[in-house]
Amino acid sequence: MPLVSSSYRSPYFFRNSHLSTIYSATFRNVNSLPRERERITLPDGDFIDLDWSYCGQQTEKVLIMLHGLEGNSNRHYMLGTASLFNKNSFDCIAVNFRGCSGEPNKHYRSYHSGVTDDLESVLEHVLETDRYRKIVIKGFSLGGNVMLKYIGEKESLPKQIKAAVAISVPVSLSGSCIELHKLKNKLYHDNFKRYLLAKLRQKQKRFPEKVSRDEIREIKTLKDFDDVYTSRAHGFRDADHYYEACSSLPVLDQISIPTLILSARNDSFLSEDCYPYEIAKASKNIFLETPNTGGHVGFMMNGSYQYNEIRAMRFLTEMLTK
Repeated sequence: MPLVSSSYRSPYFFRNSHLSTIYSATFRNVNSLPRERERITLPDGDFIDLDWSYCGQQTEKVLIMLHGLEGNSNRHYMLGTASLFNKNSFDCIAVNFRGCSGEPNKHYRSYHSGVTDDLESVLEHVLETDRYRKIVIKGFSLGGNVMLKYIGEKESLPKQIKAAVAISVPVSLSGSCIELHKLKNKLYHDNFKRYLLAKLRQKQKRFPEKVSRDEIREIKTLKDFDDVYTSRAHGFRDADHYYEACSSLPVLDQISIPTLILSARNDSFLSEDCYPYEIAKASKNIFLETPNTGGHVGFMMNGSYQYNEIRAMRFLTEMLTK
């Protein structure tokens, strides 16, 4: 597909990547939605919590949303997306990854950038309801990588899955890791690390045989965290093995449904190889849109909704009418 020419233009004060990223994550106000929580049991006995919001009428369309690192269903980008899609005749499911719904998950393992088995369990559950003929998926950052990896590596997707959108997605985990460890991203790096270490300390109390307090004290960076916890808890040799095995970049050319990747060129989290221009040019299913500004899951606009929400609605609606 030809690369998508973006119509997005940031409001003046949000042309700066960090202002866009921080304001949208911290200060944006999105009204809460009436939601119903459903807990599903996973094949290994653990659980995932799904927060449903409904459009108020019978519909054959449902949107599944996947949040980013240390996010949850209450993040502004999840609520904003659900609100817009509910108003346009979609039911919505906000997936909380393991341990992200306000209650620790049961096992030592949790979630990571390539945990496609849990997404598959959610999709199987939705399909079992037999209520929806048109399923679309939207993933943000880490959740976008999970989604892209799933639809890229799956040889045959269920026919109900029609299209997908990935926002600010680190398709190269190693490249994004390098960027996150640079001085420009110290604020974000340290914030992520603080939340992740708090959860790991909780797990250490429950699973002292898995990780020691001394090992936790030695964690100084996010890569250290992935060496000590993420890789070992999920069957990878080390952080580098985890990044290599879980990046969606190698499977993008295998995606078989229309998929929009929207990533700002000034996203400080993303390395140059997170913009797969050549793959998109050669693909009939990858639509790559890279506006100059927008930050990381920012894309601020005047009005109630962000550009990524309006763009996702426009793209998915168009794909469903084809």
